[in-house]
Amino acid sequence: MLLPKKMKFRKWHKRRTKGDRIATSKTTICFGTYGLKAMTESWITSRQIEAARRAMTRYVKRGGKIWIRIFPDHPITSHGAEAPMGKGKGGVDYFMTPVRAGTVMFEIDGVTEEQAREAFRLAMHKLPLKTKFIKRI
Repeated sequence: MLLPKKMKFRKWHKRRTKGDRIATSKTTICFGTYGLKAMTESWITSRQIEAARRAMTRYVKRGGKIWIRIFPDHPITSHGAEAPMGKGKGGVDYFMTPVRAGTVMFEIDGVTEEQAREAFRLAMHKLPLKTKFIKRI
């Protein structure tokens, strides 16, 4: 799974999200020929990224090249179920990345369009947001 090697601060504040923000970076295909673009805003965990990557890699049978354009660098903390109030923030549970609408999350090259569509369809089922298949123009 993806996680940062080193961080300046172990625990971060949670970000406040509106749900209507549009991405300003990572909006076009840069490396591959086909891409998977987010249509809604969501938090994506490192487990979900890894599950999508495995689904795509297994479908193309290690053919072609896959790029992951997002990285989970935001730590999310959690307490136990019955922790009393006032005992601190809790340990880091997992890492996530906030993905805005319009972000290209994955790219693929070296496969046919049908293979890319099917690989991204399998990856879509692993992600908690609506996505769209796009081609380089």
